[in-house]
Amino acid sequence: MTDKRIVLFAGHYGSGKTNIAVNYAIKLKNDGFPVLIADLDIVNPYFRTKDSEKELADKGIELICSEFANTNLDIPSLPPNMYRVVNDKSFRAVMDIGGDDAGAVALGRFAPFISEENNYEMIFVANFFRPLTRKAEDAYDVMKEIEAVSSLKFTAIVNNSNLGADTEAEDVISTFSEAEKLSALCGLPVLFTSCKKELYGEINIKGKKAFPLELQSKLF
Repeated sequence: MTDKRIVLFAGHYGSGKTNIAVNYAIKLKNDGFPVLIADLDIVNPYFRTKDSEKELADKGIELICSEFANTNLDIPSLPPNMYRVVNDKSFRAVMDIGGDDAGAVALGRFAPFISEENNYEMIFVANFFRPLTRKAEDAYDVMKEIEAVSSLKFTAIVNNSNLGADTEAEDVISTFSEAEKLSALCGLPVLFTSCKKELYGEINIKGKKAFPLELQSKLF
């Protein structure tokens, strides 16, 4: 966890950043913070923060997303109230950024405000089981592409390596060395290793900071 007001999650398509963003927002709310979560993905992918809209609402977490999310319309637009993320500092804000450099384009318009406040954590979500980010070097290339387009620098890494609902502790543990290699390449810390809650004890006991996840329903 971090004490920064704005926390942004970005990464390669299929890295699991949306699931982490939702879980992170819920953790902040459970810790007593007023929270809003913003879905900045305008590419209209399969997994959306909006998939967890009811759960978020039940927790008292405000969701800001395109009105076309989870529809058949593919319209790259963002709602005007998206600027509450940078203007309303009474909230802790979680931002789910689109996959890769193409999905991070929308972040560019908010980058000057985020940089000016300078109270943010931009986290790269790495899944070393995805075909195009199996190696630290490949993940590092994706990081640099996102930074170039978004005009913001990453500040930390999350190891979210998983195989969905079939993930075992040994699968996650096998990626520790690759996460450390990525950390060395970019000079940034691994903030935590995320895993489904059933594996939390096994991962945490290995000396890694673990973060337990409830998986979004579409992941099953």
